[in-house]
Amino acid sequence: MNILIVEDESEIVKLIQLTLEREGFTCHSCRDGFAALQAFQQQQPDVIILDLMLPGLDGLEVCARIRQKPGVKDPYILMLTAKGEEIDRVIGLSTGADDYMVKPFSPTELVARVRALLRRSLRHGGQSLVYRTKNFILDPDRHVASRLLSSDESESLDLTTLEFNLLSTFISQPGRVWNRTQLIDKLWGNDFFGDERVVDTHIARLRKKIEDDPANPIFVKTVIGVGYKFEDREG
Repeated sequence: MNILIVEDESEIVKLIQLTLEREGFTCHSCRDGFAALQAFQQQQPDVIILDLMLPGLDGLEVCARIRQKPGVKDPYILMLTAKGEEIDRVIGLSTGADDYMVKPFSPTELVARVRALLRRSLRHGGQSLVYRTKNFILDPDRHVASRLLSSDESESLDLTTLEFNLLSTFISQPGRVWNRTQLIDKLWGNDFFGDERVVDTHIARLRKKIEDDPANPIFVKTVIGVGYKFEDREG
């Protein structure tokens, strides 16, 4: 897999490149936004690790331009941010970023995030995106969700529209912790009126349909005092 690192701090570039090359990835790097767009067109990477603050064009603008003209491949974009930056802007739908990490980060977490992105079906320009994890397949365009029972057998999940969108939100960024407010903004937007704890009700319903034991969930987990996250790691 080919990874493009766009970062202007040389020490961070060295850390990322060394970490990922040890895992068998092929890495290239550049230091500013304009160079990133040129490298993207030439290399067609599978994943772009993109710093938010860059010389020339910032990371948000680079991300937006890549999404407008994806080329042969529409790569996954992992945005790097510094503490205190506007993370909500980074992960907003308008940016096109698939995931984000806050600096400083651990090499182990970086590898896990990259592998999580690559477990999804690689996107190609003009084609739909299908999310795949160890136990689930989710096709947003066809509104189809399946639980994998074995390597050649699956069962369809009978989800309501809201349950499907909730699972899609979780599965699009595995490991990310979502609080109730973020989930409401994602699923209802400005149309929501009521108690935030309605989210808990929909989480409970989703768990009944995807968990073997909803009382002891292994996929949609509660992060006490914060919110919820989805995990489906390789065995």
